[in-house]
Amino acid sequence: MQNLLKPAVAIAFLAAVACYVKFSFGGLEHATLLIFAAVVGGYMALNIGANDVANNVGPAVGAFAISLGGAVLIAAIFEASGALIAGGDVVKTVKKGIIDPLVLGDGNSYIWAMTAALLGAAIWLNLATALGAPVSTTHSIVGGVMGAGIAAAGWGAVNWASMAAIASSWVISPLLGGVIAAGLLLVLQRRVYMQADLLGAAQRIVPLMTALMAWAFTAYLVLKGLKQIVKLELWVALLIGAVVAAAVYSLSRRQVLARVTGMDPTRDNVNLLFTVPLIFGAALLSFAHGANDVANAVGPLAGIFDALNSGATAGEVAIPRWIMPVGAIG
Repeated sequence: MQNLLKPAVAIAFLAAVACYVKFSFGGLEHATLLIFAAVVGGYMALNIGANDVANNVGPAVGAFAISLGGAVLIAAIFEASGALIAGGDVVKTVKKGIIDPLVLGDGNSYIWAMTAALLGAAIWLNLATALGAPVSTTHSIVGGVMGAGIAAAGWGAVNWASMAAIASSWVISPLLGGVIAAGLLLVLQRRVYMQADLLGAAQRIVPLMTALMAWAFTAYLVLKGLKQIVKLELWVALLIGAVVAAAVYSLSRRQVLARVTGMDPTRDNVNLLFTVPLIFGAALLSFAHGANDVANAVGPLAGIFDALNSGATAGEVAIPRWIMPVGAIG
Protein backbone atom coordinates (compact mmCIF):
# COMPACT_ATOMS: atom_id res chain seq x y z
CA MET A 1 0.00 0.00 0.00
CA GLN A 2 2.82 2.38 0.92
CA ASN A 3 4.51 1.71 -2.43
CA LEU A 4 1.38 2.98 -4.16
CA LEU A 5 0.89 5.94 -1.81
CA LYS A 6 4.17 7.63 -2.66
CA PRO A 7 3.66 7.88 -6.45
CA ALA A 8 0.01 8.76 -5.83
CA VAL A 9 1.04 11.77 -3.75
CA ALA A 10 3.51 12.85 -6.44
CA ILE A 11 0.91 12.53 -9.19
CA ALA A 12 -1.63 14.45 -7.10
CA PHE A 13 0.90 17.26 -6.63
CA LEU A 14 1.60 17.49 -10.37
CA ALA A 15 -2.12 17.39 -11.12
CA ALA A 16 -2.67 20.25 -8.68
CA VAL A 17 0.04 22.27 -10.41
CA ALA A 18 -1.56 21.63 -13.79
CA CYS A 19 -5.03 22.60 -12.52
CA TYR A 20 -3.77 25.82 -10.94
CA VAL A 21 -2.00 26.93 -14.12
CA LYS A 22 -5.02 25.94 -16.24
CA PHE A 23 -7.46 27.97 -14.17
CA SER A 24 -5.11 30.93 -13.65
CA PHE A 25 -3.57 31.29 -17.11
CA GLY A 26 -5.88 29.34 -19.40
CA GLY A 27 -6.48 32.48 -21.43
CA LEU A 28 -2.90 32.72 -22.66
CA GLU A 29 -2.25 31.93 -26.30
CA HIS A 30 0.07 29.06 -25.45
CA ALA A 31 -1.54 27.99 -22.17
CA THR A 32 -1.06 24.29 -22.91
CA LEU A 33 2.69 24.79 -23.23
CA LEU A 34 2.77 26.68 -19.92
CA ILE A 35 0.82 23.87 -18.20
CA PHE A 36 3.28 21.33 -19.57
CA ALA A 37 6.27 23.42 -18.45
CA ALA A 38 4.80 23.88 -14.97
CA VAL A 39 4.23 20.14 -14.58
CA VAL A 40 7.80 19.45 -15.72
CA GLY A 41 9.04 22.07 -13.23
CA GLY A 42 7.12 20.33 -10.45
CA TYR A 43 8.47 16.98 -11.63
CA MET A 44 12.00 18.41 -11.49
CA ALA A 45 11.37 19.68 -7.95
CA LEU A 46 10.22 16.22 -6.84
CA ASN A 47 13.41 14.69 -8.19
CA ILE A 48 15.58 17.32 -6.50
CA GLY A 49 13.95 16.45 -3.19
CA ALA A 50 14.30 12.73 -3.79
CA ASN A 51 17.98 12.90 -4.69
CA ASP A 52 19.45 15.83 -2.74
CA VAL A 53 17.68 15.81 0.63
CA ALA A 54 19.91 12.92 1.74
CA ASN A 55 22.89 15.27 1.57
CA ASN A 56 21.35 17.48 4.24
CA VAL A 57 19.95 15.00 6.75
CA GLY A 58 22.12 11.94 6.07
CA PRO A 59 24.81 12.76 8.68
CA ALA A 60 22.24 13.35 11.44
CA VAL A 61 20.41 10.10 10.61
CA GLY A 62 23.64 8.15 10.27
CA ALA A 63 24.78 9.36 13.68
CA PHE A 64 21.44 8.26 15.18
CA ALA A 65 20.73 11.84 16.27
CA ILE A 66 17.28 11.69 14.69
CA SER A 67 15.02 9.14 13.03
CA LEU A 68 14.55 9.02 9.27
CA GLY A 69 10.95 10.21 9.59
CA GLY A 70 11.98 13.14 11.79
CA ALA A 71 14.77 14.03 9.39
CA VAL A 72 12.42 14.07 6.41
CA LEU A 73 10.00 16.30 8.34
CA ILE A 74 12.77 18.77 9.23
CA ALA A 75 14.02 18.73 5.65
CA ALA A 76 10.53 19.36 4.25
CA ILE A 77 9.95 22.37 6.50
CA PHE A 78 13.35 23.98 6.06
CA GLU A 79 13.80 23.14 2.36
CA ALA A 80 10.47 24.82 1.57
CA SER A 81 11.25 27.77 3.85
CA GLY A 82 14.62 28.33 2.23
CA ALA A 83 13.11 28.19 -1.24
CA LEU A 84 10.35 30.69 -0.41
CA ILE A 85 12.37 33.08 1.72
CA ALA A 86 15.76 33.22 0.02
CA GLY A 87 15.50 31.41 -3.31
CA GLY A 88 15.07 34.33 -5.70
CA ASP A 89 18.67 35.26 -6.53
CA VAL A 90 19.73 31.87 -7.88
CA VAL A 91 16.49 31.59 -9.87
CA LYS A 92 17.53 34.68 -11.84
CA THR A 93 20.91 33.10 -12.62
CA VAL A 94 19.39 29.88 -13.97
CA LYS A 95 16.66 31.82 -15.78
CA LYS A 96 18.89 34.06 -17.89
CA GLY A 97 22.47 33.87 -16.65
CA ILE A 98 23.57 30.69 -18.47
CA ILE A 99 22.40 31.36 -22.01
CA ASP A 100 21.74 34.74 -23.63
CA PRO A 101 18.06 34.90 -24.67
CA LEU A 102 18.85 37.60 -27.25
CA VAL A 103 21.18 35.28 -29.15
CA LEU A 104 18.39 32.71 -29.45
CA GLY A 105 16.37 35.25 -31.42
CA ASP A 106 12.62 34.78 -31.10
CA GLY A 107 10.90 33.90 -27.86
CA ASN A 108 9.79 30.50 -29.13
CA SER A 109 13.38 29.26 -29.41
CA TYR A 110 14.04 30.32 -25.82
CA ILE A 111 10.85 28.65 -24.59
CA TRP A 112 11.59 25.34 -26.28
CA ALA A 113 15.24 25.41 -25.17
CA MET A 114 14.27 25.94 -21.54
CA THR A 115 11.54 23.29 -21.72
CA ALA A 116 13.99 20.77 -23.20
CA ALA A 117 16.59 21.58 -20.53
CA LEU A 118 14.07 21.19 -17.71
CA LEU A 119 12.67 17.90 -19.00
CA GLY A 120 16.09 16.46 -19.79
CA ALA A 121 17.49 17.27 -16.35
CA ALA A 122 14.37 15.93 -14.60
CA ILE A 123 14.48 12.61 -16.47
CA TRP A 124 18.17 12.20 -15.72
CA LEU A 125 17.61 12.91 -12.00
CA ASN A 126 14.75 10.43 -11.88
CA LEU A 127 16.97 7.77 -13.41
CA ALA A 128 19.87 8.54 -11.05
CA THR A 129 17.57 8.44 -8.03
CA ALA A 130 16.10 5.11 -9.14
CA LEU A 131 19.65 3.74 -9.34
CA GLY A 132 20.48 5.12 -5.89
CA ALA A 133 23.14 7.44 -7.30
CA PRO A 134 23.58 10.83 -5.58
CA VAL A 135 24.17 13.42 -8.30
CA SER A 136 24.28 17.19 -8.47
CA THR A 137 20.97 18.73 -9.49
CA THR A 138 22.78 21.98 -10.25
CA HIS A 139 25.18 20.24 -12.65
CA SER A 140 22.16 18.63 -14.29
CA ILE A 141 20.10 21.75 -14.98
CA VAL A 142 23.07 23.95 -15.84
CA GLY A 143 24.26 21.34 -18.34
CA GLY A 144 20.75 20.99 -19.70
CA VAL A 145 20.29 24.73 -20.22
CA MET A 146 23.73 25.06 -21.78
CA GLY A 147 23.22 22.08 -24.09
CA ALA A 148 19.79 23.26 -25.21
CA GLY A 149 21.14 26.76 -25.87
CA ILE A 150 24.01 25.41 -27.97
CA ALA A 151 21.64 23.18 -29.92
CA ALA A 152 19.31 26.11 -30.55
CA ALA A 153 21.78 28.86 -31.47
CA GLY A 154 25.33 27.58 -31.36
CA TRP A 155 28.19 28.10 -28.91
CA GLY A 156 27.65 31.85 -28.87
CA ALA A 157 24.40 31.42 -26.95
CA VAL A 158 26.27 30.48 -23.77
CA ASN A 159 27.31 33.14 -21.28
CA TRP A 160 30.77 31.72 -20.79
CA ALA A 161 31.75 34.19 -18.05
CA SER A 162 28.74 33.11 -15.99
CA MET A 163 29.49 29.45 -16.76
CA ALA A 164 33.08 29.90 -15.57
CA ALA A 165 31.84 31.33 -12.26
CA ILE A 166 29.34 28.50 -11.84
CA ALA A 167 31.92 25.83 -12.74
CA SER A 168 34.46 27.32 -10.34
CA SER A 169 31.96 26.89 -7.50
CA TRP A 170 31.83 23.16 -8.30
CA VAL A 171 35.53 23.01 -7.39
CA ILE A 172 35.56 25.56 -4.58
CA SER A 173 32.51 24.20 -2.72
CA PRO A 174 33.80 20.66 -1.97
CA LEU A 175 37.30 21.93 -1.20
CA LEU A 176 36.07 24.65 1.14
CA GLY A 177 33.56 22.29 2.76
CA GLY A 178 36.30 19.72 3.30
CA VAL A 179 38.72 22.23 4.81
CA ILE A 180 36.11 23.65 7.20
CA ALA A 181 34.93 20.16 8.22
CA ALA A 182 38.50 19.00 8.83
CA GLY A 183 39.17 22.11 10.92
CA LEU A 184 36.08 21.57 13.05
CA LEU A 185 36.95 17.90 13.56
CA LEU A 186 40.45 18.90 14.66
CA VAL A 187 38.95 21.34 17.18
CA LEU A 188 36.61 18.64 18.52
CA GLN A 189 39.40 16.10 18.86
CA ARG A 190 41.74 18.46 20.67
CA ARG A 191 39.23 20.39 22.74
CA VAL A 192 36.89 17.54 23.65
CA TYR A 193 37.95 13.97 22.95
CA MET A 194 41.60 14.38 23.96
CA GLN A 195 40.69 16.09 27.23
CA ALA A 196 40.74 14.30 30.58
CA ASP A 197 37.38 15.81 31.55
CA LEU A 198 35.27 14.77 28.55
CA LEU A 199 31.95 16.03 29.89
CA GLY A 200 33.38 19.34 31.02
CA ALA A 201 35.01 19.89 27.62
CA ALA A 202 31.83 19.01 25.76
CA GLN A 203 29.86 21.29 28.05
CA ARG A 204 32.01 24.20 26.84
CA ILE A 205 32.17 23.32 23.13
CA VAL A 206 28.59 22.21 22.33
CA PRO A 207 26.96 25.59 23.21
CA LEU A 208 29.65 27.40 21.22
CA MET A 209 29.03 25.27 18.12
CA THR A 210 25.27 25.74 18.38
CA ALA A 211 25.66 29.50 18.85
CA LEU A 212 28.02 29.72 15.86
CA MET A 213 25.44 28.04 13.62
CA ALA A 214 22.72 30.32 14.98
CA TRP A 215 24.88 33.38 14.22
CA ALA A 216 25.57 32.31 10.64
CA PHE A 217 21.96 31.34 9.95
CA THR A 218 20.46 34.49 11.45
CA ALA A 219 22.82 36.79 9.54
CA TYR A 220 22.07 34.91 6.32
CA LEU A 221 18.34 35.05 6.94
CA VAL A 222 18.44 38.79 7.66
CA LEU A 223 20.42 39.51 4.48
CA LYS A 224 18.46 37.26 2.15
CA GLY A 225 15.03 36.99 3.70
CA LEU A 226 14.41 40.61 4.66
CA LYS A 227 15.88 42.31 1.60
CA GLN A 228 12.47 42.49 -0.09
CA ILE A 229 11.24 44.55 2.87
CA VAL A 230 14.35 46.43 4.00
CA LYS A 231 17.93 46.26 2.78
CA LEU A 232 20.40 46.00 5.64
CA GLU A 233 24.18 46.25 5.62
CA LEU A 234 26.32 43.21 6.35
CA TRP A 235 27.50 44.56 9.70
CA VAL A 236 23.90 45.05 10.82
CA ALA A 237 23.05 41.45 9.87
CA LEU A 238 26.14 40.20 11.74
CA LEU A 239 25.18 42.25 14.79
CA ILE A 240 21.63 40.87 14.81
CA GLY A 241 23.08 37.39 14.35
CA ALA A 242 25.41 37.92 17.30
CA VAL A 243 22.49 38.90 19.55
CA VAL A 244 20.57 35.76 18.55
CA ALA A 245 23.71 33.66 18.97
CA ALA A 246 24.19 34.97 22.51
CA ALA A 247 20.63 33.96 23.41
CA VAL A 248 21.09 30.52 21.81
CA TYR A 249 24.39 30.07 23.64
CA SER A 250 22.76 30.82 27.00
CA LEU A 251 19.87 28.42 26.34
CA SER A 252 22.14 25.67 25.00
CA ARG A 253 24.52 26.01 27.93
CA ARG A 254 21.69 25.49 30.42
CA GLN A 255 20.35 22.48 28.51
CA VAL A 256 23.77 20.82 28.27
CA LEU A 257 24.43 21.45 31.95
CA ALA A 258 21.14 19.77 32.84
CA ARG A 259 22.00 16.76 30.67
CA VAL A 260 25.53 16.20 31.99
CA THR A 261 24.41 16.27 35.61
CA GLY A 262 24.81 12.70 36.85
CA MET A 263 25.99 11.45 33.44
CA ASP A 264 28.86 8.97 33.27
CA PRO A 265 31.90 10.51 31.54
CA THR A 266 32.02 8.01 28.65
CA ARG A 267 32.67 8.73 25.00
CA ASP A 268 29.19 7.48 24.02
CA ASN A 269 27.54 9.87 26.46
CA VAL A 270 29.64 12.74 25.13
CA ASN A 271 28.50 11.86 21.62
CA LEU A 272 24.89 12.19 22.76
CA LEU A 273 25.53 15.82 23.65
CA PHE A 274 26.18 16.58 19.98
CA THR A 275 22.68 15.48 19.00
CA VAL A 276 21.31 19.02 19.07
CA PRO A 277 24.10 20.52 16.92
CA LEU A 278 23.63 17.68 14.41
CA ILE A 279 19.89 18.33 14.12
CA PHE A 280 20.54 22.08 14.03
CA GLY A 281 23.05 21.54 11.23
CA ALA A 282 20.64 19.38 9.23
CA ALA A 283 17.96 22.08 9.48
CA LEU A 284 20.30 24.90 8.44
CA LEU A 285 21.73 22.89 5.57
CA SER A 286 18.22 22.07 4.38
CA PHE A 287 17.30 25.76 4.43
CA ALA A 288 20.40 26.72 2.46
CA HIS A 289 19.82 23.87 0.01
CA GLY A 290 16.23 24.92 -0.56
CA ALA A 291 17.32 28.51 -1.17
CA ASN A 292 19.99 27.43 -3.65
CA ASP A 293 18.56 24.45 -5.49
CA VAL A 294 14.93 25.50 -5.92
CA ALA A 295 16.25 27.51 -8.85
CA ASN A 296 17.11 24.28 -10.63
CA ALA A 297 13.39 23.51 -10.87
CA VAL A 298 11.75 26.92 -11.24
CA GLY A 299 14.45 29.01 -12.96
CA PRO A 300 13.68 27.73 -16.46
CA LEU A 301 9.95 27.75 -15.64
CA ALA A 302 10.15 31.44 -14.67
CA GLY A 303 11.82 32.22 -17.99
CA ILE A 304 9.20 30.26 -19.93
CA PHE A 305 6.35 32.05 -18.13
CA ASP A 306 7.84 35.48 -18.81
CA ALA A 307 8.27 34.67 -22.49
CA LEU A 308 4.72 33.34 -22.84
CA ASN A 309 3.03 35.96 -20.68
CA SER A 310 4.79 39.16 -21.74
CA GLY A 311 7.33 38.21 -24.38
CA ALA A 312 10.16 39.21 -22.01
CA THR A 313 13.24 36.99 -22.18
CA ALA A 314 16.16 39.24 -21.37
CA GLY A 315 14.84 42.10 -19.24
CA GLU A 316 14.50 42.32 -15.48
CA VAL A 317 11.11 40.72 -14.81
CA ALA A 318 9.98 39.87 -11.30
CA ILE A 319 9.68 36.17 -10.48
CA PRO A 320 5.94 35.32 -10.42
CA ARG A 321 4.69 34.51 -6.94
CA TRP A 322 3.05 31.24 -7.96
CA ILE A 323 6.26 29.73 -9.32
CA MET A 324 8.31 29.61 -6.10
CA PRO A 325 5.74 27.45 -4.21
CA VAL A 326 5.85 24.92 -7.05
CA GLY A 327 9.54 24.35 -6.36
CA ALA A 328 9.22 24.67 -2.58
CA ILE A 329 6.31 22.24 -2.15
CA GLY A 330 7.75 19.82 -4.70
